[in-house]
Amino acid sequence: MSERSADDAGERPVSGRPTGEQPVSERPESERPESGRRRPGRRPGSADTRGQILAAARETFSEKGFDKATIRGIARQSGVDPALVHHYFASKEGMFVAAMELPVNPDEVIPTIMNGPREEIGERLTRFVLTMTSEAEARQPVLALVRTAMTNDRVVSMVREFLTHALVNRVAEGLGIPPIRMEAAFAQLFGVVLMRYVVKLEPLASAEIEELVELLAPTVQRYLDGS
Repeated sequence: MSERSADDAGERPVSGRPTGEQPVSERPESERPESGRRRPGRRPGSADTRGQILAAARETFSEKGFDKATIRGIARQSGVDPALVHHYFASKEGMFVAAMELPVNPDEVIPTIMNGPREEIGERLTRFVLTMTSEAEARQPVLALVRTAMTNDRVVSMVREFLTHALVNRVAEGLGIPPIRMEAAFAQLFGVVLMRYVVKLEPLASAEIEELVELLAPTVQRYLDGS
């Protein structure tokens, strides 16, 4: 290589940047080209983002009900991207469960109940409801929501829409039965829960779970069999 060529090589800029020019990453943000700056937009996830989404969800569900509330609308109200809402809650049902502090998510429970012999669904559903509500921590949010619904038209509408679309219709469709049969099964079970823990009617209130499963499961199964 000639002496001139060597000199030229030493002066050649690295990565196309003129000699002596400050790297983009080291410049003040105001001096960076547009492509190197963080553009303003919706807030990324942070420690309290989930709580902000839930607060917006409670307000939206209360004002619009379950059916008319949308993930996009709740994301807009909380100032985040809809994808972040999906990241935290997966679905509108999951967000409702979290916002209302319910102990179960239909997306997780329904496959558990449906997985197994059809002739045992009544027993699985009965045992699940009675076992879940036997724990005070799980039972209290449900009963609080029921009590509120009894005196608040907005809440009762919201609960009705959620039960209809997230639970009743999905299970009824999976079993191929009319929704009214699924509604009757839920009414039977949650009526027992109210008598057991709100009215505290004895001996129902102090009965063992397995005793109640044996008593109630055949009736619930009859609703679900469609016979």
